[in-house]
Amino acid sequence: MKVIKDVVRTEKAVQQATINRTIMFVVDMKATKPEIKEEVERVFKAKVKKVRTQINFKGQKIAYVKFAEDVNVEDIASSLNMA
Repeated sequence: MKVIKDVVRTEKAVQQATINRTIMFVVDMKATKPEIKEEVERVFKAKVKKVRTQINFKGQKIAYVKFAEDVNVEDIASSLNMA
């Protein structure tokens, strides 16, 4: 199962990345928070502090992934073409 499907590139998502150290991902509906955390840490080689999920109005599962303080979130965001 591919956990991460896409990254959210809205204005709100960019704001979350710069202010709250949080990047929003579209994830598989069956993915659990521990699976999301493990996948993000493996792909980006960065420590994840917290994962929150939500189902949006389009029926997609959105994961709000907050990174640890020592992680350069701007580098991750730019590698995902967010900014």
